[in-house]
Amino acid sequence: MKRITKESPKREIDFTTGNPIRLILAFYWPLLLSSMLQQFYNFADTWIVGKGLGDNALAAVGNMGSLFFLIVGFSFGLANGFGILVAQSYGAKDTEMLRHRLTGIIELGVVLAVALSLFSVLFLPHALRLLRTDELIIDDSLRYGYIVFGGLAAGICYNIAGSVLRALGDSRTPLKAIIVSSVLNLSLDSFFIFVLHTGVEGAAIATICSQVVSCIICIDRLRKIEVIRLKKEHFHNDRSIFTTLLKNGLPMAFMNSITAIGCMVVQYFVNGFGVVYTAAYAACSKYLNLFMNPAATAGHAMSAFTSQNYGAKKYHRIREGLHVCLSIVAVSYVLLGSLMVLLPGQLASILLSGRDQIALVCSFLPKCGIMLIAVNCLFVIRSGVQGMGKPMLPMVSGILEMVLRIFAISFLIKRLGFTATAYAEVSAWTGALVLNVYAFYAALLPKLRETGKENIWSALLSVRDFSERSRSKTTKQEKFSGRERAV
Repeated sequence: MKRITKESPKREIDFTTGNPIRLILAFYWPLLLSSMLQQFYNFADTWIVGKGLGDNALAAVGNMGSLFFLIVGFSFGLANGFGILVAQSYGAKDTEMLRHRLTGIIELGVVLAVALSLFSVLFLPHALRLLRTDELIIDDSLRYGYIVFGGLAAGICYNIAGSVLRALGDSRTPLKAIIVSSVLNLSLDSFFIFVLHTGVEGAAIATICSQVVSCIICIDRLRKIEVIRLKKEHFHNDRSIFTTLLKNGLPMAFMNSITAIGCMVVQYFVNGFGVVYTAAYAACSKYLNLFMNPAATAGHAMSAFTSQNYGAKKYHRIREGLHVCLSIVAVSYVLLGSLMVLLPGQLASILLSGRDQIALVCSFLPKCGIMLIAVNCLFVIRSGVQGMGKPMLPMVSGILEMVLRIFAISFLIKRLGFTATAYAEVSAWTGALVLNVYAFYAALLPKLRETGKENIWSALLSVRDFSERSRSKTTKQEKFSGRERAV
């Protein structure tokens, strides 16, 4: 097995050595800033659509959220599963396996982009009708969806490139990509909607253009990293490479898609109550994604940290990384959960104009704000399980999320109205968290016991050596004292 001998470029972080707090925070802050910028331009995109085109246009774009999560979430989960294997190879310092896995990822990524684009464009009209999309917004939803799903390859490419960079400990390049693409996206949004008056399709075109630019920036950085510089022979992979990649990636992809199906069912019930409910739910979803973002970023940090140390067989560091990431999400919960509880009306009025829509948002945000800690912890612990190469139980937790979300919304919507959407979210988070806590310790504790025996044995040897040195020193002192008395 060929080993990595060259020093890693400065932008990459080796999580297997050094202080976990310093390493995770150095990785976390650029990644958080890039994620917040991404959420900001998604949020600004929603604001421009809502204020420039009205609440119905906002409802049309928001109505695509669950469908977009279904397709893009699948590719994002697959990319994260691939990235975990890259991080494990990088942590184990196995250059050849790392490069072969990267070429396998590229080949699978091309197939994925073509297949998902065709499927999503062809299925879009049927999906919107299955969701009971109101006739007032279905045309806007189609125009927006055809463009976004038609340009899906750009988003998939960025997801894969970003996942590989995070696996190598580089969080600064995605930050650079998001800064550039955010500025471009907001500029194009304003130009298309306020100057050219293109409607919702202008927002879709702006999104695709910004994703293309961010993808180019990430790929350019990957080409400059020596440790993953690829040659023609690396593209000749045997079946085991693809099998390993899919075995780790598909469960994570299905977990995201299964979760998205649960969200689509919620969207189905919400749409049944009319455009007012649809617009309110779109705003709630935007805020929820925004305020969950710091914890989701901590999950990415946990995944990269866990994967590299698991590959290096430094299992005790995984537990240390867990403590750091849970501390991050606790601070996030106090700050952002408080905003959801104390200022729901002010938050709602930023995106919405209608009084009824704002009132519905005010019934949603405080309840989810109180329980935000559950989903915050879920992001970190689930990422830790996946980082150890154990994707099956997290996938089962996705099924549990879907079941709980569907049960809660179908049972409570007629009794509680729009508030049922909040309880559907909270029940899904709580159930998935319990299962992932079990999965995390079931995967880690056996490894800690193995290293624990070695550590205990080493400690016993150290104690024995210290005792022998102490006895020897005492004997010398007694002999010296005896000579003193004799004199």
